[in-house]
Amino acid sequence: MSQQARKTCLFIVSTALIAVVLSVCGCSTKHYKAEADRETYKIIEQKWDPNFGSKVNYRISDVNNSPNDIIIDINEFTSGVITLPQAVAISTANNRNYQTQKENLYLTALSLTLSRHNFARQWFGTIDSRYTKQDETDKMNMTDRFGFSQLLADGTQISMDIALSWTELFIGSPDTSLGSVLSATISRPLLRGAGRKIVREELTQAERDVLYEIRSFNRFRKSFVVSVISEYYKVLQARDQVTNAENNFERREESKKRLEIEAKYGRRDRFELDQALQEWLRAENSLVRAKQSYQQQLDEFKITLALPVEVNITLDPNALKQLRQTGIEEMAYSVDQAVETALISRLDLANSADFVDDAARTVMVAEDALGADLDLIAGASVPSAGGTNYNNLRFKFGEYYLGLNADLPFDRKRERNDYRRALISYTRQQRQYELDRENVILEVRQAYRQLKEASERYKIQEKSLELAEQRVKSTNMLLKEGRATTRDLLESQDALLEAENNLTAALVDYTIAKLNFFKNIEVLQVKPDGMWQEGQWSRAE
Repeated sequence: MSQQARKTCLFIVSTALIAVVLSVCGCSTKHYKAEADRETYKIIEQKWDPNFGSKVNYRISDVNNSPNDIIIDINEFTSGVITLPQAVAISTANNRNYQTQKENLYLTALSLTLSRHNFARQWFGTIDSRYTKQDETDKMNMTDRFGFSQLLADGTQISMDIALSWTELFIGSPDTSLGSVLSATISRPLLRGAGRKIVREELTQAERDVLYEIRSFNRFRKSFVVSVISEYYKVLQARDQVTNAENNFERREESKKRLEIEAKYGRRDRFELDQALQEWLRAENSLVRAKQSYQQQLDEFKITLALPVEVNITLDPNALKQLRQTGIEEMAYSVDQAVETALISRLDLANSADFVDDAARTVMVAEDALGADLDLIAGASVPSAGGTNYNNLRFKFGEYYLGLNADLPFDRKRERNDYRRALISYTRQQRQYELDRENVILEVRQAYRQLKEASERYKIQEKSLELAEQRVKSTNMLLKEGRATTRDLLESQDALLEAENNLTAALVDYTIAKLNFFKNIEVLQVKPDGMWQEGQWSRAE
C-alpha cells in the first residue's frame, strides 16, 4: 500500500471510530424526553403530601396520564346539554390556564433534576482526531480523554481522567507513538464556601421550590374549580333572566290585549293603553338584551371549557333547580373557628412562612461570602512508559502535589452589598408574611360575612317574590273592579320581574359565597373527577 493510501485509510478508520462511538453513546430525543418525564414526576410524587389534595390531574398533556386523571375529547361536545360535572371535568382536562399551571409544576421539578445532578458523579469523554500537513511533515493525531468529576456535599470537588494520545508521522520512515496520562485533582474549601448548608443551598432552595409549587398548584385547583362552578351558575342565572323576561313579555302582552279591548269599548282611556303599549315595547327590548347577554356569557364559558365558541351547547337547567330545592343551610361555624382553621391549613400562607426561612438562609450564605478563601488542593499526574506501551503507568515518575490556595478578603464590596440586600430582603419577607397572615384573616372574615349576607338576602328575596306575585294577582283583581289603574298593574309587573331576577341572583350568590368560604379556610377538597366536596373540618384545640 502506498504511503498516501495508508494515510487516507488511517484517517477514514479514525473518523469511522469517532462516528461509531458517537452513535453508541448518543440517545434519541424520545429517550431524553422519557427520562426527563420519569425523573421529574418521581420528584413530584415523592414530595406530594396527601393533605395538599388528590394526586390526580397534574400531569402535562404530552405524557402518560395517571390512572385517575380526567381524559376527555372535546370533539365529543359539539352540541347538546353539558351538565355541571361534565363542565368541571372538561375544563379540568382542557382549560388552557389549567394546562399552564400543570406545566409550571413540571418545569419547577425539572429544574430540581439539574440541581441534584450537580452533586452526582458526572462522566465525560472527548475524542479529538485530526490530520495535519506542514511542509514535508504529514501527521495523524488522535487524543481520547475519559473521566469523571463530582462535587461532594461539603464542597470537595474531585476530578479524575485518563488521556490517551496516539500520533503517527507520515515521512520517509513513519514514526508512531502511543501514550497515556492519568490525572486526578481534589479541591476542598476550608473557609468561605465550606460546609453542607452553604454548598447545598442552591439544591435546598430547588427542593423547597418544588414543594411550594405543589402547594400553589393545589391551591390553584381549588380556586379553578370554584371559578368554573361559579361561571356555570352565572350562565344559568343569565338563562333564567331570559325566562323571566319572556314571562314578563307575555304578561305585558296579555295586559296590552285586554286594555286594547277595554279601550275599544270606552272602558279605558287612551293614555292607559299607551302606557301598556310603551311597557310592552320596553319588555320586548329587555327580552332582546337578556338573550344577547346570555349568549355572550355562554360563549365566554365555552372558552373556559376550551371548546370552540361556535359549538351549539347549552347548560343543564336542572342544576339551578337542584339549588332551589336544596335552598340554604344554616352557618355551622363561628368566624373564630374559620380563621383558626385557615391559619393552620392555608397552603399559600404555608409558602409565605417558608419564604421567611429561605430569606434567613440567604443571609447565612451572604455572611459566609464575606470571609476569606482558603482551599486545600491536591493532585497527581502519572504518565505511561514511552513508545507504544500506553498501559504501563509509571507511578514513581508521576507528579504529585498538595497545597493551599488563599484569597484574603481585601475586596468584598460586592459581597458586602449582597449581604446588606439579604438582610433587607429578610426583613421584607417577615413583613410580607405578617401581611399575608392578616390578609388571610381578612379574606376569611370577609368570606364569612358575605356568606351570612347572601343567606339573609336569599331569605329576604324569597319573601319579596311571594309579595310580588301576590301584588300582581291583587292588582289584576282591583283593575277589573276599577279600583286600580293601569300604572298600578305595570308597576306590580315590574316588581315581579325584579323579584324573580333577584331571587335567582341571591341563590347563585349564596352558592358562590359558600364555595369561596370553604376555599378560603382550605377545607374545600377537589375530587379526582374535578368536582368538590367539603373536607374534614379541623381546628386546633
